[in-house]
Amino acid sequence: MSHREASALHLIPVGMADDFRESPLIKPSARVQFVVWRGLALGALMLWIAAPRAVSQETPPATAEQTLKVSTSVVNVYAVVKDKKRPVTNLNREDFELTEDNAPQEIRYFSRETDTPLTLGILVDTSVSQERVLRVEQEEAKTFIRQVLRPKDMAFVLHFDLEVELLQDFTADHRLLARAIDDTVINGGGRGPMPGPFPSSSSGGTHLHDAVYLAARELLKNEVGRKVLILLTDGGDQGSRVQLSDAAEAAQKSDVIIYSVAILDRSFYLGQGSGFSGDSILRRYADETGGRVIQVDRAKDTAQAFQEIADELRTQYQLGYSSQNAKHDGSFRKIKVKVRGRDFKVQARRGYYAPTEE
Repeated sequence: MSHREASALHLIPVGMADDFRESPLIKPSARVQFVVWRGLALGALMLWIAAPRAVSQETPPATAEQTLKVSTSVVNVYAVVKDKKRPVTNLNREDFELTEDNAPQEIRYFSRETDTPLTLGILVDTSVSQERVLRVEQEEAKTFIRQVLRPKDMAFVLHFDLEVELLQDFTADHRLLARAIDDTVINGGGRGPMPGPFPSSSSGGTHLHDAVYLAARELLKNEVGRKVLILLTDGGDQGSRVQLSDAAEAAQKSDVIIYSVAILDRSFYLGQGSGFSGDSILRRYADETGGRVIQVDRAKDTAQAFQEIADELRTQYQLGYSSQNAKHDGSFRKIKVKVRGRDFKVQARRGYYAPTEE
């Protein structure tokens, strides 16, 4: 059941058995909080074992009868095509070549500038390294929501530092989303005004991988249509319980596309005397899911970064095919999309996880 089918349903967040513990379902502030804990949660373990899920197998827009017939076999790929830096928007089905593990696949469903419903997650880094840029990110994120989100779309907002906290559950209400974005506050890596109500790791204060993992696996897994995460972060991670590979796999299994608006406050890292590897982290998330990293050298250029994301979401092609490999073995299958006879750059996910036997 998706949030579109039961908007009142709140899921108890669970994650990897050794790393995440259930947090209170509803707190007095009406927020649901994902909090990292070291303990072993038996219930989480059982759900982790029972819930592995392959590619979201929803169909392109069709009648209910058609959906029932093909929903278990269709793999959807969303692609952005560019000539140098400008989107190409006038291609047809026959212009594309698509392979799975190097085997050609027949593109059975095709749409241009897809109108498929969008489910969007805004993930805001509120660790101390973002203190000088957070206000600009907030303002431009709110403008982006107003510009992109339509009545049939849904979005949520969460922030991450020492904790991963859901500030606004799925909604199409721009005012609620804007309020949640405004509610993001810098947590100084454990030096904030109030400690959290649950134990958290002392080994770092930027749980980026945990945030991606939980957003993909616990919030977006059962959603349909286009699913996009936008990370507002410099890409640094400290203290996450899951690894980059785990978070990237969760995103792939949930068919999530990850974009990053990467604003690096170089003076912060120079002052700390520490190295920085956030660029490679964000590139991996983008490359594996079909998204993109947009580097912002100056805070005032943040608006342009959000505009580029908005343009790409409007010009995506939707390609649907039924895999020739009918095995339900849970294996990762590589996807490659090309435009016939043209030197265009195609931005699409690198693969998906096959279904598993029930």
